[in-house]
Amino acid sequence: MHALIVVAHHDPRSLTHSLAAQVAEGLGPSHSFEIADLFAEAFDPRFNLADHAVHRRQAPPPADVLAEQARIDRADALVLVYPVYWWSMPALLKGWIDRVFANGWAFDFNLQANTFEKQLGHLRVHLLGVAGADAGTYGRHGYAAAMKAQIDHGIFDYCGARVLTSELLLESESQDPQQHLRTARAIGRGLFAGQAAAAGLVG
Repeated sequence: MHALIVVAHHDPRSLTHSLAAQVAEGLGPSHSFEIADLFAEAFDPRFNLADHAVHRRQAPPPADVLAEQARIDRADALVLVYPVYWWSMPALLKGWIDRVFANGWAFDFNLQANTFEKQLGHLRVHLLGVAGADAGTYGRHGYAAAMKAQIDHGIFDYCGARVLTSELLLESESQDPQQHLRTARAIGRGLFAGQAAAAGLVG
């Protein structure tokens, strides 16, 4: 099984990058992975005229978008690891989703025929947000529920993808990072556990 781990952080020494590495480590030798470092790869997150033409079904996706779609198509699981900015994901990751999860690939919307079809029913998604605030702040203001509505449901369910794990690693700037690193490694270990058991690969 193969995982695509997408990281959106400008600092390769950050906790976010360390968490992505731990997810990969947790997979073990029986599974493969690719880490997509959106900042290092200089992915352009700006939704432009070419992307608008794709949405209108007037043009094929640009080469950089096709490359990202192909990476996802090769993966059995998609893992997003990102810091929480203003109670959501960073603009770099949101722009990646804006451009890559395009009409005709992630979903099929035909205005003339008034039809809509979800296209990513095969995709399994795991979300790992790195948050500075504590649980009380997220609960008191409804931030955690809002993020799930916006990201888990609003993006991935809209396309038919299943979010299997959705974690917020809280107090990331004040807590010992080892606890969060252990959580990330455990997520990696469990990423394909269900599929392996179903295939008779584990006892």
